[in-house]
Amino acid sequence: MRSIDAAERRARLAIRHRLAAATRPDAVADVVRSLVVLHATDPATVFLSVAARSHTARPADVEHALYEERSLLRMLAMRRTMFVAPLDLVPALQASCGHDLAVKQRRTYGRFIEQAGVVDGDVASWLAEVEEQTHAALLARGAATGAQLSKAVPRLRTQVNPAPEKSYSRPGNITTWVLVTLGCQGRIVRGRPNGSWTSSQYSWAPVESWLPDGVAELAPEHARAELVRRWLRAFGPAPITDIKWWTGWTLAQVRAALSGLEVAQVDLDGTPGLILADDLDPVEPPAPGAALLPALDPTPMGWQSRDWYLGPHAPQLFDRNGNIGPSVWWEGRIIGGWAQRKDGELVYRLLEDAGAEATAAVEAEAARITDWYGAVRAIPRFRTPLERELTA
Repeated sequence: MRSIDAAERRARLAIRHRLAAATRPDAVADVVRSLVVLHATDPATVFLSVAARSHTARPADVEHALYEERSLLRMLAMRRTMFVAPLDLVPALQASCGHDLAVKQRRTYGRFIEQAGVVDGDVASWLAEVEEQTHAALLARGAATGAQLSKAVPRLRTQVNPAPEKSYSRPGNITTWVLVTLGCQGRIVRGRPNGSWTSSQYSWAPVESWLPDGVAELAPEHARAELVRRWLRAFGPAPITDIKWWTGWTLAQVRAALSGLEVAQVDLDGTPGLILADDLDPVEPPAPGAALLPALDPTPMGWQSRDWYLGPHAPQLFDRNGNIGPSVWWEGRIIGGWAQRKDGELVYRLLEDAGAEATAAVEAEAARITDWYGAVRAIPRFRTPLERELTA
């Protein structure tokens, strides 16, 4: 059995995730493909993940890929998390994750509506009718905000309190629920937001605006195998538990997906791991390089077992829900954290002594990312201990 230690795993990470300077591409799409998908729960993450990995791409280039070239698409997928994905991966994401999410979302929202007692008759049929009316209204407009659609479809303004017994819960209309469900079905897409690249006030468009023939249908088992193949190419080797965590699938679904692939078992410092069978050749470490990755970046959020690149730094860099804040990287591992202050100053703290070369490289990278921000200020959606401390 081939043994792959933490040092080689970090070398693979630095090369395949474009953290090494010599591996950084110009094209936005190349960055995204290197990571399978980009995390997009926080809109700024998409842009800053590209900034960390490209020598030349600017915010306008990311917007061009998303909204003009439309080679990338936002969608809910693994673990009901928002991602930006390349178009050719969308069918696999839809078949392996999206369809199941749509069923779960409709069931959840239908239960809230039924409990509220605001609909006479069968709630499921009523909700399906609202979805169809909303989709038709969006097709007629070409693009619209939720507010615009709620004027065209009055039933979207139906008020529901999802948790009336809770003090924090307040009644709201069902517009977002319906739009999220249609998005999970692969029928509509989040388009260009109002405001800067940190905004999450999206307009919506029919999926045909990105994919003229709609989302191609794939068998779920083939879709899962393709998604795992891409993940192993970018994130492998790894224990099967990491694949299960990243996908959010059952262990049986993960094992079934792996059965459709040629994989090999390897030893990861005493832990069994999996790797694509054609990816066993040793990897030489790249030249040392620094990177400043944003909150929720797909690299640190790519594995459940993180000690081999995170070390002892989790308490400072993660919140209580498992969300990572901005992190400083050197030679494929985390050595600190960073933040942007209200005046635009980018500050960082190294949590270990990585040497003078690392310190100088981090300083240079901080200056580059400061320039990338320009006049934009972006507070992470999920605040972490070190990020809060650096901006206090």
